[in-house]
This record gives sequence, structure tokens and C-alpha cells, in this order.
Amino acid sequence: MGILFEVHNKLGSKYQEKDYQRAIEIKLKSADFTFRREKKVSVEFEGRRLGNFYVDFIVENKIIVEIKRVAAITNDMIRQVLRYLESTNLKLAIIANFRHSPLECRRVVL
Repeated sequence: MGILFEVHNKLGSKYQEKDYQRAIEIKLKSADFTFRREKKVSVEFEGRRLGNFYVDFIVENKIIVEIKRVAAITNDMIRQVLRYLESTNLKLAIIANFRHSPLECRRVVL
């Protein structure tokens, strides 16, 4: 969470989502966190692959971090992140919306 707030404090709310992702990646690397950016995850049903989606970050193989720059975090976004949690067998996600000051964050627990 500290990295998310630090990036928001330095960049504000005027940049594109990909810029925040790049800045977060820089901070995660400098803090020696283990993470994967844009991790490809398969959606399966009865042993068959239905498709794929990409998670913005998986940090320390424990937490999904989704970066947004939208008017508000919606129930659809929360449902999307719940699907990510189910597909990755993880329990915690954070949705960070960089469009507002202060930074809007939502914890999602499976």
C-alpha cells in the first residue's frame, strides 16, 4: 500500500494507467519485492481452458494489485477481481484508482 500511495503522491492523478504501472514496477523492484507484472492466467472449466486474462501485478505470490484510472471503482471491477482471485487461488486483492486525490483503494478478499 505504501508504494501505491508514494507513486500517487509523486505523480498525482493526471497520468495514464500504464504510467502508474511502470512507476509501481520501479518501486517494487527497488524495494526487492517478488512480483509478476501482467501475469497471464488461464480460465478453466472441467479441465478445459476457456481463455486467458492478465493481472496487473501479483506481489509476493500473495496479493493481486489491479491499477485503474476511472471515475469510481464499481461492483463490476470488484467481481472481476474476485474472478482473478478464484482463478489464481489467492485470497487478497487491492484495486487502486489513481484518478482521484486522495488515492482510492479497495481491498477485496475471497
